[in-house]
Amino acid sequence: MDRLVNTAQAEAWNGYEGEQWARSHDRWDAVNDGFNQPLLDAAALSETDRVLDIGCGAGRTTRLAARRARQGEAVGLDLSGPMLGRARESALRERVENVSFVQGDAQVHAFDAEGFDAVISRYGMTFFTDPVAAFANLHRALRPGGRLAFICAAEAEANEWLEALASLEGILPLGGFGKPGGPGMFSLTDPDRIRALITAGGFAGAEVRRSEVPGRWGADAADAAAFLLDSGPGRHLLGQVGPPDQARARQALTAALRRHEADSAVWLRSSSWLVTAVRGEAARG
Repeated sequence: MDRLVNTAQAEAWNGYEGEQWARSHDRWDAVNDGFNQPLLDAAALSETDRVLDIGCGAGRTTRLAARRARQGEAVGLDLSGPMLGRARESALRERVENVSFVQGDAQVHAFDAEGFDAVISRYGMTFFTDPVAAFANLHRALRPGGRLAFICAAEAEANEWLEALASLEGILPLGGFGKPGGPGMFSLTDPDRIRALITAGGFAGAEVRRSEVPGRWGADAADAAAFLLDSGPGRHLLGQVGPPDQARARQALTAALRRHEADSAVWLRSSSWLVTAVRGEAARG
C-alpha cells in the first residue's frame, strides 16, 4: 500500500472486518446487488470509459463496470488486502480482463491527473476521515466533464436490517449504533451535508435522490441472524456480553427476522442515497 492517512479504517478492513467480507462476498453481494444497475446507469458509462471504483471491496461493481466499458478499463481501489485478493480471484474466474485492483487510500492516493472518465462507489465513500480531501483528490483524478456516481446509506431507521438489530436493545449494548457520524456507514445520511462535501471537493451539479431495494440476507431467519451477528458490528456487540446474553440475542434476532421470510429467503429493504455530480471544466488546484 502507498501513502496512508486513514489508519483506523485500514486496520479494521485488514482485520476481521475485511476477512469476513472477503469470505462472505457472495452473501454481501446478494444484500447489495439491487443497487448495481441504478449506480452504473447513473454513471452513464460508455464502452471506452476509464472507470475508478472507490472502496471496491471484493470487486463486484468494478467487474460490472469493466463489462460496460468493454473497450476501456475499470480500476478498483480499496484499503482491504483480503477483499482485494478476493476481487482479483473473481476477475480471473470470470475472465474479466480489462480490470485491475489497487490497495490504497482514496484521500491521498496519487491518481493520474484527469485519468478517469467516471468515479463510482457502492458504499465506499462513507469511511473517509477527511471527506473534502478525498473528494478533492477524486476531482483531480477525473477529466473535465467526468462523472461521479455513488451509493451511500440513508438514515438508519429506513433500513430494515437496522430495525431488526434494534430488537436487541436491552440485550446488547447498542448505544449509538446506526447513528450519524463518521467515518462509518452512516456518515453521509444527510443530503445537505453530502452536497456540501462534494461541492467543497470541487464538483458541480450535485444531485441526491433516494434509492430503495430489497436485499437477500439469508435462507431463513436463523441463517440471516447468524450472518448479521457474524459481521464486524455484530461480532463487536456480541463480544461485550456473556454467553447467556449472546444466546438471547440470537434468539431475539431470529424471531424479529421471521416476518421477513418469503420465497425461501429473508428479504430486508435497504434505503440509500444515489449521489451524482460532475467535474466542471476548471481544474481545482
